[in-house]
Amino acid sequence: MMLHRLIAAIFFIALMLVSVTTINAQSVRPPGNAVNQSTDEQIGTSNTLGPDSQSKYWHDLRQGKSGLSTTGRSGGLLIQAQGEQWRLIRKNYIIKYSGWVLAAVLVILVLFFLIRGKIRLKGGRSGQTISRFSLPHRTAHWFMASIFIMLGLSGLILLLGRTALAPLIGKNVYSIFASAAMQGHNLFGPLFIVALVWMYYLFVPGNFFKMVDLKWILKGGGLIGGHASAGHYNFGEKVWFWAVAIVGLLISITGIILEFPWLSANLQLLQISTIVHAIGAVGLIAFALGHIYIGTIGMEGALDSMTTGDVDVNWAKEHHDLWYEEVTGEKSATHDQGETGHAQVYSQDKITGV
Repeated sequence: MMLHRLIAAIFFIALMLVSVTTINAQSVRPPGNAVNQSTDEQIGTSNTLGPDSQSKYWHDLRQGKSGLSTTGRSGGLLIQAQGEQWRLIRKNYIIKYSGWVLAAVLVILVLFFLIRGKIRLKGGRSGQTISRFSLPHRTAHWFMASIFIMLGLSGLILLLGRTALAPLIGKNVYSIFASAAMQGHNLFGPLFIVALVWMYYLFVPGNFFKMVDLKWILKGGGLIGGHASAGHYNFGEKVWFWAVAIVGLLISITGIILEFPWLSANLQLLQISTIVHAIGAVGLIAFALGHIYIGTIGMEGALDSMTTGDVDVNWAKEHHDLWYEEVTGEKSATHDQGETGHAQVYSQDKITGV
């Protein structure tokens, strides 16, 4: 009886040893394409790249060497190394300095207002007005202004919110703002293109540069060197118009690329678009701050042209004397000698009492 138990135990132990041996043999079975290696080329953590060194391997990756990758439009590209450069540019330059640029513009405007004060009419209001902008012009202006403000605010939330807003309101609350900003930005973005085309069509006449603009520059727009004559648009207004037209076009093109990324198979184009889009938008916002300042609290009577469409006669004489002469046919007694306009002269019924 004891002998039977001993034989059974030996058989059981032998069975266990065979099972373990089989399992181990399966776990170390080499792949079908395995090759014999010398002791200098043994696989291990010290030499996982074969004959290539670590430095050469990563150098090839940074140069965009083709290799195995996930499927898709970037197939064949092992690592898109420019992505790290794009991230550093966005983080270390665009995000870092955009807020400071806008803050600097605001500080300059506040200091200018405290030092110079509001630009008031030297002769006061005359009680008579003259038509400056039609209803279609004003509608296009305010449509563009509304879209621009919504896109500007939502864009700044997305660009600077993580560093400037999230620490104040918390990440959870900021995530709600960021999500809403993204949806709003994508929704109103195409409307900016509509506003841009509409504005360009209505405002481009009269916004081409002339010799009188050079004289306006030399006199600092009237801040130095006495009165600076101007037509329907002065040099500052022309620069603002072309800035909106040209930079707005760049923002529109890059915005379309970013909103519909499947239109481009080039990942680098998408990265460049984000940089151009951000720089253009921040620059345009900074410019817009100056435009808003002059059009509201900075200059007496300036806002009237975009609310009622009419401006005071004295305002027209002091800031756009050549245009006043073209419209009314009478001299303003403020422009430089030899700078009268040569456009069509309209009748006195353009001037109305308040």
